[in-house]
Amino acid sequence: MRSKTHHAAPVARPWEVTVLHQLFRTARTGRTGTRRHPSRPLRRRIGALVAGALVVTTALVGSGPAATAAPTAASPVAYGISAQKGVAVTMADGTVLRADVYTPALPGTTTAAPGPFPVLLNQTPYGRGLKQAELAYFVQRGYIAVAVDVRGTGSSTGSWSPFAPIEAQDGAALVNWAAALPSADGGVGLYGDSYTGINQISTAAAVGPTSHLKAIFPVVAGNDLYRELVTMGGLPNAEFMPFWLLYTGLGNLTNPITDALNGGSSQNILDTLSLELQHISGIATANLPILNGLMTGGEQSYDGAFWQARRPADQLANVVANGVPAFLVGGWYDLFQRGALMNYAGLQNAWAGRPVGAPMAAGQQVTDRYQLLMGPWYHDPRQDPGFDLSALQLRWYDHWLKGMDTGITGTTNPLHVNELGSGRWLDTRNYPFTETTASRLYFDKGRTGTAGSSANDGLLAPTPPTSGGSEFITWTAANNPCTRSSTQWFGGFLRNPACDNSNLARESGPNALVYTTVPVTETTVLAGPIGATLYASANTNETQFVATVTDVGPDGSSVPLSQGALVGTHRAVDPARSWYAPDGSLQMPYHPSTQASTTPVPAFQTTRYDLEVFPTFASLAPGHRIRVVITTADTPHLSATTPQTFKLLAGVYQLKSGPDTPSSVTVPLAPAAGFGTPCTSVCP
Repeated sequence: MRSKTHHAAPVARPWEVTVLHQLFRTARTGRTGTRRHPSRPLRRRIGALVAGALVVTTALVGSGPAATAAPTAASPVAYGISAQKGVAVTMADGTVLRADVYTPALPGTTTAAPGPFPVLLNQTPYGRGLKQAELAYFVQRGYIAVAVDVRGTGSSTGSWSPFAPIEAQDGAALVNWAAALPSADGGVGLYGDSYTGINQISTAAAVGPTSHLKAIFPVVAGNDLYRELVTMGGLPNAEFMPFWLLYTGLGNLTNPITDALNGGSSQNILDTLSLELQHISGIATANLPILNGLMTGGEQSYDGAFWQARRPADQLANVVANGVPAFLVGGWYDLFQRGALMNYAGLQNAWAGRPVGAPMAAGQQVTDRYQLLMGPWYHDPRQDPGFDLSALQLRWYDHWLKGMDTGITGTTNPLHVNELGSGRWLDTRNYPFTETTASRLYFDKGRTGTAGSSANDGLLAPTPPTSGGSEFITWTAANNPCTRSSTQWFGGFLRNPACDNSNLARESGPNALVYTTVPVTETTVLAGPIGATLYASANTNETQFVATVTDVGPDGSSVPLSQGALVGTHRAVDPARSWYAPDGSLQMPYHPSTQASTTPVPAFQTTRYDLEVFPTFASLAPGHRIRVVITTADTPHLSATTPQTFKLLAGVYQLKSGPDTPSSVTVPLAPAAGFGTPCTSVCP
């Protein structure tokens, strides 16, 4: 539903927002079967020719390549920028969303160019002004860009609830509104990362099959918020979630005032006060209850109706049914390390007519409409100076929204991955990676001589031990935070290279058990999801286990690759949603984690625990070893709920190995030659 709009004069970004943005940027970086898209309308091709002519004949804002006839060239810089701030867009229920609209302008002016142009739409809870610089890149290359405060945030009315289903309905309405903007050509693409990447998926699922939405590009977007962000194995993410809920709550209070003071909307003081009251209501009914429920064992600490209604995985089939192509970007150290790969597999499965949550099958047909670039990144791939994310996005949008051949489609291997350790960029097709063989490695007693400071220095062997053994470990509320986990689960904002690249601080003392393989004799790739199965008894009715997989070098270094955790009351496994190795071992266990599925741990009885260790893709050089480290804490990432903590106190666990209690880890391995297709089309 379109509303009347006003045309506020362009204004600079609020200085407060600029300062906050720079502070966070400093903290993050440490310095200040292929389906081809049909042809686009002739008017877009004429627009592209006009843009090219402007490059040749006019002095332009910024710099860019001159237009050529090469079919793989993306749109060049050809325009200035005209801005409308605080445009009102009214939803069906009367909620008014505020948008900034950036339109291509005649070079050197703020006079809107005639167009027509496709539209890129960004929906954010963080303040729409923060995306201004990023969106300018696309406006200068012939796109109308729109940044919108989602309901209950920024200067939009209403009360915010994170990832609420109503945002998908808003997104569908915004697509229709954006397609009808003056100078718009009717085609819309979605833009954004993290939260704004997730609501790309929900919007694409809600628009219907005849929508104006032509393409999405979700960057670092999740698949299952409960399992990837809110908890790990039923243990709350105490590092990121409290910070994020408090940060967004504070932003929802300050952004309306900042926006009004800087001319970002036409609100008077009464309008601003009304907004503040609505946003306070959102904090009271969403932010604080989520935080309280998560940490105290309430509704939000389980995978119940609240989080199930916010699960991107359940929306992927509709994205495909609506015919919306998607290019995904993820990171091996991202908050959504698991989710990016699950989104890729889910989209490919839906396109092939298979169950979304199933593992992709060997030989399964794939499409270049759904691609994933998985790199060595934390939560912000733009931190990588060698990766031009905007240029890659432009190629995708130009193809689907302008009908240009930018060379981004046509691949038969749409899964593009960076190999940790070697730095190779490789192309493949399936997830889990069908090039690998699931290999079960068993915990065994005895000392390897590689972890002398650990409590046990145990062996990790390809054959089960012939006799039983056991090691004792006690529960601890906290352990040494000097490891990559601390950086990863704060979004990569605050890095410490000495800790990020070493797990040794976690491997010494009585509260860690270490199991290490013999050295590999040839370069070996560990690629995909990992399952750890533990047999243990405890003196308590609750347990907590954390499994970290590392790459151990001949020099004794131990580089963390990935991690998983489980609280014992959440140990129930759903076989229908779990992934199994050919030998029947669990490669990716799925725990329901509903309140009904949780059961106490039987004290002093041997109990099985299956931990999901998030996927990785790493090369082990000859002489290196695989190590699994078992601890009972991951500080500051994980913290048990209040009820869990009381049950964990004074816990002593006996971790067992042997023929009858085969504690083990199932890892997907392949020789380096198994992944032999270099990535050349889209990789940095």
